[in-house]
Amino acid sequence: MARVPLIDENNTALAALIEKLKGARRGKLLNLYRVLLNSPSLADAWQAFNSAIRFNTALDDQARELAILRVSQLNGADYQFQIHATKYAPEAGLTPQQVAALDGSEHSSLFQPAHRALLAYTDAMTLDVDVPDAVFDKLKPHYSNAQIVELTILIGAYNMHTRVGRALHIDPEAS
Repeated sequence: MARVPLIDENNTALAALIEKLKGARRGKLLNLYRVLLNSPSLADAWQAFNSAIRFNTALDDQARELAILRVSQLNGADYQFQIHATKYAPEAGLTPQQVAALDGSEHSSLFQPAHRALLAYTDAMTLDVDVPDAVFDKLKPHYSNAQIVELTILIGAYNMHTRVGRALHIDPEAS
């Protein structure tokens, strides 16, 4: 159970913002946003930033979802991992076998070299913060400078995302 109240989606004082958030999330007000609505200005800014890092980059869908899933897994963030593993990863073309193989992904033949480099970079950023040159150098042949910046921001943002979810005990939505 969340540590702060889940704001009701019928809250009339926040109706315009709630409709905006729902519109950006396929008509659903996710529990994450129901918690963030305790601070309306941050809920609004979070949605705008999250949409930009997920949908307005040159990263392909699989790269984006692999990074999000791996950050979620490393941080023990069941809320984000469950949502992305069951909904967004399949939409991006990732298989259940690939999702299950994220542990040990750096050596798995289920992932192409670009994705193995991305996952090693994700691990370094999430676990150690400082990325060794050898890890970064493996990323460079596969991604443009813009994509590396976008990937770095995505990983950093999802580290924040997952830590907020864990700290506030945000539960996944009921199916």
